[in-house]
Amino acid sequence: MNVQESGQESGSGGVLGNARANPFELSDEQQEILDQADRFARNELHPLAERMDAEEWWPDEAFPKIGEAGLFGITVPEAYGGAGADLVTSGIVLQAFGRWNHALALSWVAHENLCLNNLYRNGSEAQRRKYLPDLCSGRKVGALGLTEPGAGSDALGSMRTTARRDGGHYVLNGSKLYITNGPVADVLLVYAKTDPEKGAKGISAFIVEKGMPGFTVAQKLEKMGYRGSQTGELVFDDCRVPVENLVGVENQGVAIVMSGLDLERAMISPLCLGVAERALELSIDYAMTRKQFGKPIGSFQMVQSMLAEMYVSVETMRSFTYRTLAAAAPLEIGGGGRGEIHKLTAASVMYAAQAVNAVLDRAVQIHGGAGYIWEAEINRLYRSIKLLEIGAGTTEVRKLIIAGELLRDLRGRA
Repeated sequence: MNVQESGQESGSGGVLGNARANPFELSDEQQEILDQADRFARNELHPLAERMDAEEWWPDEAFPKIGEAGLFGITVPEAYGGAGADLVTSGIVLQAFGRWNHALALSWVAHENLCLNNLYRNGSEAQRRKYLPDLCSGRKVGALGLTEPGAGSDALGSMRTTARRDGGHYVLNGSKLYITNGPVADVLLVYAKTDPEKGAKGISAFIVEKGMPGFTVAQKLEKMGYRGSQTGELVFDDCRVPVENLVGVENQGVAIVMSGLDLERAMISPLCLGVAERALELSIDYAMTRKQFGKPIGSFQMVQSMLAEMYVSVETMRSFTYRTLAAAAPLEIGGGGRGEIHKLTAASVMYAAQAVNAVLDRAVQIHGGAGYIWEAEINRLYRSIKLLEIGAGTTEVRKLIIAGELLRDLRGRA
């Protein structure tokens, strides 16, 4: 696949700039990218899914293959090894991956969006040239280190990891927990407090590399769902990070966090969409082939009702997801964390996570006993859904964001 060829024909705004006959559907170029990413994921990633789930296995060859296919660095200019497209294109690729191997899709988005795109948007020119080519090629695995053992929803206010300037280095001490790609990451964007007395306004971002003295992976965590996507605890014990690995300005990491979180929330929705699409497809196939009382169960009205409800959920997810991706695509560096886009991304991921939960609940019901078996693909999808109501801010936090922005809008009109 070549995203540059498929998505950069218009010359203005990438695939997002192409004229559309129907603004609520993908353009021809976007549909081509989705189809190509779908074929790649079906052929290369789907065969890995069962073993990843059964053994919490990480396929070392997967990321280089994704890189060779041009499916990393979607939002990064070609000068750094990327595709030079936009966030909508990135979301479309994630949607396709979510259909066929949601565990690798999760690792892909942690690498692509949380680390790679974040470094491109906020890193210096020297940092971009040093790190982006290997991340775009898949030779290196990226991760984001934000969440800590005592800091989940309050990741900024409760952060305890510190970074102290010592000559030409910063010395990091603390730990990070539930870090996607942590056990296999080569390059990590890590947040730490450089001025603890300032609270959230005293946070800075650093590029940490595997092998730096004082940095270790304390444990790999075994999960209920998204198994095979490696998750772990990271420890920094007098970890010495060169000064040139500071991302942005000291004590101004909160702007990187907040704008990055809005992009992350926008990018979780297409993962939910891909999982839901696959669940609907499997359920339709099962309803057409599984027979009870001498006829396919799809002929029964109650099964038809569930399929119809699943379809409506998938289609509404699709519209909301694409709208939010398009709104978040032009988000300026340092922007986000407030206003309409903050409300919209929280609403999109909140709806998508709840909708995929409802879709998978009905999908397992349609599959009956077969859906309750651990090895079944629909069971694998079902075990994935809860994480999407927790990661990137819980459903409850998303509601607080939405309500806060709505009330702020109301106060502004008063």
